[in-house]
Amino acid sequence: MLTRARAIEEIAGKHFEVVVIGGGITGSGVALDAASRGYSVALLERGDYAVGTSSRSSKMVHGGLRYLQNFDLGLVREALLERQLMVQLAPHLVYPTPFLVAALGEERRDRKLGLGLNMYDVMATTRVGRSRRELRSSKEEDEDFYWSPDRHRTIDRDEVLELVPALAAREPKDAYMFYDCQTDDVRLVLTVLGEAERFGAVMLNGVDVTEVLSANGRASGVAAVEAESGERFEVSADHVVNATGVFADQIRPEEIAGEEDVPRIAPSRGTHLILDSADLPMGGAACIVPAGEGRMIFSLPWYGRTLIGTTDNDFDGDTAHPQPAADDIGYLLEAVNEFFGTALAQSDLVGAYAGVRPLISSGDPRKSVDISRKAELYETSSGMLTITGGKLTTWRRMAKQTVDRLVEREGREAPCHTAEIPLGMEARAEDLEAPEGVAAESVSQLAFRYGHATRAVLDLAWKDPKLARPIVPGRPDLLAEVAVAARHEQARCVADVLLRRTRLGILAAPQLRTAASVRPVAEALGAELGWSRRQVKREAEAWPQAAALEGIDPAAAG
Repeated sequence: MLTRARAIEEIAGKHFEVVVIGGGITGSGVALDAASRGYSVALLERGDYAVGTSSRSSKMVHGGLRYLQNFDLGLVREALLERQLMVQLAPHLVYPTPFLVAALGEERRDRKLGLGLNMYDVMATTRVGRSRRELRSSKEEDEDFYWSPDRHRTIDRDEVLELVPALAAREPKDAYMFYDCQTDDVRLVLTVLGEAERFGAVMLNGVDVTEVLSANGRASGVAAVEAESGERFEVSADHVVNATGVFADQIRPEEIAGEEDVPRIAPSRGTHLILDSADLPMGGAACIVPAGEGRMIFSLPWYGRTLIGTTDNDFDGDTAHPQPAADDIGYLLEAVNEFFGTALAQSDLVGAYAGVRPLISSGDPRKSVDISRKAELYETSSGMLTITGGKLTTWRRMAKQTVDRLVEREGREAPCHTAEIPLGMEARAEDLEAPEGVAAESVSQLAFRYGHATRAVLDLAWKDPKLARPIVPGRPDLLAEVAVAARHEQARCVADVLLRRTRLGILAAPQLRTAASVRPVAEALGAELGWSRRQVKREAEAWPQAAALEGIDPAAAG
């Protein structure tokens, strides 16, 4: 990715065919889709890439088993096909995980859920419409193979405990087992942005779009203010795309024919908790956990920790900095303790986060849990397009829907190619040669996070032994990643690194409570960004307040 200084030069005062507002997964996807069809593209992000909902998901690329309860079959089918495609396009970053629905003690397996899993199996056919049996028989000779999971099955007690040791105290009888996928949501965004840049798109974060410009009643570009300098600049464009998620109803041209031209967002907060895997050892599988009133939550292995989530409640607070609510934390812990027979408390948490889903209000008074996650595309009288709703898994289809509309109204011949564009590349053996002292766990995590770009991280570790050290003792993340984040990913502050480029802010919050604990991060950033010693000190001292604003360390108050 270009440096911010270079990106400003490339964008300010220039003309592009498409300007995208918003650097989450949806905006990133639109940038990739449009650029790969030959459009010149600029993307502008107010804060940091994936700073909003796209860094606060459940880290799953999945069909959405619970959406079957609402008979949202089209969404589930669409998401299942995209799940398979993501495994194919980004195998180093999107990976299958077994999910268990366990029957504990004397309880019987939920036959109704079994029927739901049968539907899940049927809808999880291949992208080209072939059955799993046909795929298995043709896998060896067919390069057009798409990952498709085996049908769900019942596993016995021994296999349940082998997969999820945390269930030992509950004496599981058996369990349904099916597959869904996991990822690092921020790394997926950064990877999509990297591919968009490869096709010529230019990205810039830390720039607030303050106005949609118009000429002759048509959206003709945007005006924006750069955060560090406070300077205002304009970018002209043939098309303006609003992909700001939960903020989508706040970006408006001057002329709107009717309120139906823009979405009405009904925000919903999803809270997630992180536990030390020693306190709740999930092993190699996830569990569906009953949470009362027919609801379910997940307990997932993620980055060597255990991730618990999620809630789904109407939200009317600060959408820029949603915090895990005390009631949500209590609700999730109660469900986990009852299911696993544990006595986990808020003081046991190593991290937490909350995100706000951009659900689209229809005026129906239903709870947010009942509102569809289907994406919607809006077009104002000025021609500005707004794409919002949806979910992480369906980002590519949301982008395609948006760019298809641009192509249609231009009468252009430009088919979508994103179903064939690899998202990064897997690391090769030569990419993983690490200097002495770098743990195998670190190399493995780098390969997952960066793919073949692991070489860039390890090259820095070879050149400067200080950068080969871990950011947090006992965790695999390296200081070299901080330098890469500043040099190649437009990271601007400690929070950018700890909350997004690495995920240490939510994986090791108790170890990062002080300015002193993050001083090495600030120093590595400062070395790349030309900070003075005084600024390094200020940036380190800003971290505790940023962490408190996000509510990532409930154990500090528990």
